Amino acid sequence: MISITHKSNTLRKAVAGATLTVSSAATMEAIREGRVPKGDVLECSRVAGLFAVKKTSDVIPDCHPLPIEFTAVRHRMEGLDIHIEVEVHTIYKTGVEVEAMHGASVVALTMYDMLKPVDKGICIGNIRLLEKKGGKSDGLRDLVGDRLRAAVIVCSDTVAAGKKEDRAGLLIREKLERLSFSEVHYTVIPDEPERIRQKLSELAGNKTDLVIFTGGTGLSPRDHTPETILPLLDRQIPGIMETARRYGQERMPYAMLSRGIAGMLGETLVLTLPGSTRGAAESMDALFPQLLHIFAVRQGSSH
Repeated sequence: MISITHKSNTLRKAVAGATLTVSSAATMEAIREGRVPKGDVLECSRVAGLFAVKKTSDVIPDCHPLPIEFTAVRHRMEGLDIHIEVEVHTIYKTGVEVEAMHGASVVALTMYDMLKPVDKGICIGNIRLLEKKGGKSDGLRDLVGDRLRAAVIVCSDTVAAGKKEDRAGLLIREKLERLSFSEVHYTVIPDEPERIRQKLSELAGNKTDLVIFTGGTGLSPRDHTPETILPLLDRQIPGIMETARRYGQERMPYAMLSRGIAGMLGETLVLTLPGSTRGAAESMDALFPQLLHIFAVRQGSSH
């Protein structure tokens, strides 16, 4: 079973379908009129589908146990076909498409089992995923990263002096490159307020779309990044770093001590992330790619 601990809970939905075909109109009539000896075929199969959705992780080895927030089982009778749809919702780290398909297949198998005494020619087919929604990248299929310029600024006295190797900044740059940013500028500066102000002013004046500072967000005497940048911002966006801190706090107990801020300076989005490699990685996982929606809105899309 793969690790999903780096993912965030989001609303996820899936709809799966299956088709059960009977061999005669008499079978369809018996189903409609409730004359099948084993009972109400539609209602019994609906209940079986509900159980199957909830038990998916018990029978599919790589499926994660997850909270099922909603399940609907629908039947549509058309000619000799009964079209089955199973819709499943969850708020979790991974999707529910297998749960929906498992539900649809068990609905069909239950109907087969109940109908086989009266119809020997039943066929089950076309079990498939019909629709899938959710996940943090849902709605971001056309990411605008390939038209954006970014900069990663490492604020560290020790790295700037060559006494320590940077890992956090390089990790951030790698993640941005994976998002297909057209250009990612990278530099290291000492944790000096004047250098921070100068660098941000230079990058914003150059129309850089995204500037990420890593380091200087803690509580040591040399951590100046947030208070240096805050007066320069035109608009603060508190929810960004609230999200990063909440995500981090679920994974380690000291994330609440990060003082990172985020906001806009003109058309430039500015983020201040922790200087630790783990803190930087978790912040990036918490915020991207959904943070790119800011740039889509800037270019005219709606929320």
